[in-house]
Amino acid sequence: MPRPRLLAALCGALLCAPSLLVALECVEPLGLENGNIANSQIAASSVRVTFLGLQHWVPELARLNRAGMVNAWTPSSNDDNPWIQVNLLRRMWVTGVVTQGASRLASHEYLKAFKVAYSLNGHEFDFIHDVNKKHKEFVGNWNKNAVHVNLFETPVEAQYVRLYPTSCHTACTLRFELLGCELNGCANPLGLKNNSIPDKQITASSSYKTWGLHLFSWNPSYARLDKQGNFNAWVAGSYGNDQWLQMRKPRAGRTMICLVPTCWLAIFPGNWDNHSHKKNLFETPILARYVRILPVAWHNRIALRLELLGC
Repeated sequence: MPRPRLLAALCGALLCAPSLLVALECVEPLGLENGNIANSQIAASSVRVTFLGLQHWVPELARLNRAGMVNAWTPSSNDDNPWIQVNLLRRMWVTGVVTQGASRLASHEYLKAFKVAYSLNGHEFDFIHDVNKKHKEFVGNWNKNAVHVNLFETPVEAQYVRLYPTSCHTACTLRFELLGCELNGCANPLGLKNNSIPDKQITASSSYKTWGLHLFSWNPSYARLDKQGNFNAWVAGSYGNDQWLQMRKPRAGRTMICLVPTCWLAIFPGNWDNHSHKKNLFETPILARYVRILPVAWHNRIALRLELLGC
C-alpha cells in the first residue's frame, strides 16, 4: 500500500491522536503486498479447498489488494481456531495491520474482528492486550474490498506475527499487510535512487556494450533502484565470478570496519524476476564509505539495480 494512501487511510478527515502521530514514524508496509515477504514466510492453520478441489485459498495469497478469482486466504470450515502467520525472518517493530476481505462467487467474505499474537521464536506467542489486560479484539472489515487500518497502542518487537479471526462474514477470508519498521531504525535509502550518490562514485569491474559500441554501454551509474529507460541497469561485461559493482559515499568518512579479522563476506539471496525488489539487511550494521557488490549467481547476465540502506 503506497505511503500517501496509507496515511490517508490512517487519518482521513479525522484528527490524529498524539499516540497515532508517534506511530506514524514506524508504519511502513513490511512486504506482503509488494512481494518482499516470500510465499515461504506465510503459513496458516488450514486452507479452504473449493470448486471440486480446484481452488485452494492458501495463505500465500493473503496479500493486500491481490487480484484474481482466487486471491486471498480462507481457513477450512472445520478449523475451530484458525490463524495465519508471517515470519519476518528477523526481529522488527510491528505497529499495526491493514486488513481486507475478498469475494467468492460474488459473495462478500471478510473478518469482522480478529486478535493478534506475536513471537520471537515461533513457538511462544503473546497476544496484544487491551486496557483491561484481556486479549484485544481488533475491528475488521465491512465489505470485500475496503481496507481497514488498525494501529497498535504500543509497537511490538516480533519476528512472527499471527492473526486469529474471531468473527467473520460468510467466511474468514483475508488479504492483509503488516505495518512497522526496522528494529535498529537504520534502513533509510542512502542515495542511489534519488541520485544524491553521483554517477562518478559508482564504479564496476566492467560494463556490457550492446553490439560492442561504447554508446550503448550498460554503465555502473545506471545501477539505480527502479531506473527506467532503454539502458536502465548495470550489466557486467563478462560472466566471471570476479565481477563487482562499487559505491562510494560522497562525504568524508571512514573505510569499512570489518566484523571479523579479515573483511566480512556473506552470500545473500537475490531476485526472482527483472522488476521485483528483494530486501536484504545485515544482522549487524557496518561502518563503511565504500560498499562493493560481488555477484556469485545470476540469470542470463549479471544485471543489477539497487539501493543501499543505512543511516
